[in-house]
Amino acid sequence: MAKLKVTQLKSLIGRKKNHRLSIKGLGLRGIGDSKVLEDTPSVRGMINQVDYLISVEEVK
Repeated sequence: MAKLKVTQLKSLIGRKKNHRLSIKGLGLRGIGDSKVLEDTPSVRGMINQVDYLISVEEVK
């Protein structure tokens, strides 16, 4: 299964609660924090919701 590297680029201050929870669900804890996650529909949904706060790269 493909893997995605997700990095938080922007702050969560002033963001909607469900967006903050999506970042937490992705395992990100602050600006500059990165995680490598499986490419599943649930992860893709969280990424799509907060795409303006993060960057996503495909890991080989």
